[in-house]
Amino acid sequence: MSVNRRDLLRGAATAGALGLAWPLSSRMTVAQAEEAAVALGATWDEAPFTLGVASGDPVPYGVALWTRLAPKPMEFEQPLDDTVEVGWEVAADRGFRRRVARGTAAATAALGHSVHVPVSGLEPGSQYYYRFHALGKVSRVGRTRTAPVGPVRRVRFASANCQAFHDGFYAAHAGIAREELDFVVHLGDYVYEHGQVGGNPLRDHEGPEVLTLPAYRRRHALYKSDPSLRDAHAAHPWFITWDDHEVVNDYSGTTPSLRARRSAAYQAWFEHMPVRPDHPSTPRIHRQRRWGDLLDLSILDLRQYRSAQNLPDGTILGADQKAWLKDQVTGAGEAWHCWVNSIMLSQLAKPGGGYMFTDQWDGFLAERKEVLTHVAQSGLEDLVVITGDWHSAFVDDIRPDFADPSTPVIGTEFTAHSVTSGAYSPEWNATNGPKMGAANPHLKYFEGDRYGYDVYEVTPRRWSTHMRVIGDRRDPRSPVSTLTTFHVDRGRAGSYEDRATSTSPAQYRRR
Repeated sequence: MSVNRRDLLRGAATAGALGLAWPLSSRMTVAQAEEAAVALGATWDEAPFTLGVASGDPVPYGVALWTRLAPKPMEFEQPLDDTVEVGWEVAADRGFRRRVARGTAAATAALGHSVHVPVSGLEPGSQYYYRFHALGKVSRVGRTRTAPVGPVRRVRFASANCQAFHDGFYAAHAGIAREELDFVVHLGDYVYEHGQVGGNPLRDHEGPEVLTLPAYRRRHALYKSDPSLRDAHAAHPWFITWDDHEVVNDYSGTTPSLRARRSAAYQAWFEHMPVRPDHPSTPRIHRQRRWGDLLDLSILDLRQYRSAQNLPDGTILGADQKAWLKDQVTGAGEAWHCWVNSIMLSQLAKPGGGYMFTDQWDGFLAERKEVLTHVAQSGLEDLVVITGDWHSAFVDDIRPDFADPSTPVIGTEFTAHSVTSGAYSPEWNATNGPKMGAANPHLKYFEGDRYGYDVYEVTPRRWSTHMRVIGDRRDPRSPVSTLTTFHVDRGRAGSYEDRATSTSPAQYRRR
């Protein structure tokens, strides 16, 4: 087993030798950076496809394919021509005997030699395999799936969020790669921009945080050096949104002073994600995707258009996205409705008044009430919101006005554990779990001592959320188990815990 990266970084910080441990230190040569990354569990696919392959944004007749040519992933500039032709092919079998689509795409230096291929002409509800060719080499094989049309009896998907590389290994992504899934949703904080571990600066070439496009590219490349993350991408198509750490903690997308940094971060995000070709410095994240007649996904962007927090007329959605979301609610059909939401929608009040964090929807009270009141008045049923960010698991009833417990329950929010990003201590969780429950009558469950991902199993009659947890984020081969399961029955707002897991460990349960 490779050296544990959490303990190694902590020990290096204590010894004052952080530059010997952190592969993005400006004091290292590229060879030293690669050696340090390997010591922290990094591996690479064969060059030039070192960062792997991925697919995303599946629709009934197509899917987006991604790779990035990076023969030297820890270098700021790749030793490649300005333009490299990349071949791609899609087949109905892993051996590529039944090839259904092929073509070429230009990987340019301007976009980090990334490739985004919008494949069309595929069959709905079908599984496919894909690979790339460039510079005489062939990539690993990825597996993907198109969305179905018409009646669907079951969909099974997973969500992941908050995967700080320095906080542990991605055993959760190894679990996701092994799951039988239709797709994966990533809820944000795919990378972390800061340069602090143990209170000491981890210097990039620009300083303690990533600030420039080359630095953000290098940070993404380091994260993709974890083989479990590459395996999870290759195993399933992904839908992706973002949160703050893809740019900088708690940022507002409309802050003028962040314009250059945000543009660099957004482009690096685009270059490393399986998304459709778009404007790389201002990608459109929010969109609706359907999985047959069973599930409607409304994927939200809660960073790019938001104002500052705690303003009387503040916005977390922005005017255009808010109008779009309300239109989705007004025109909703008979499917389950899932909002892909990066930060907590439900109120999280502090005992004695105020809110624990106003970077989440609690900092945009008027807009939250407006949108949820629109949900209630429209008669929308079967709303489930899936959320990341908190590094802990919550289950909440959703009400149009959380300050008024007499307003009806109109949905359920499931907030998932993080992949690795550090949560509060067990002592904090044990003390504050009951306090949060007492101050928030809509809160049904809280568990903050574990790490993992959620699996959602949806049928026409029931939504089930299985909280998968790993044994130890210090172990890249940590086993995965199910901590507990919650259900929502069709046509009945509100969730309930499965009897078989209702005695599992938690810091708060509403009885």
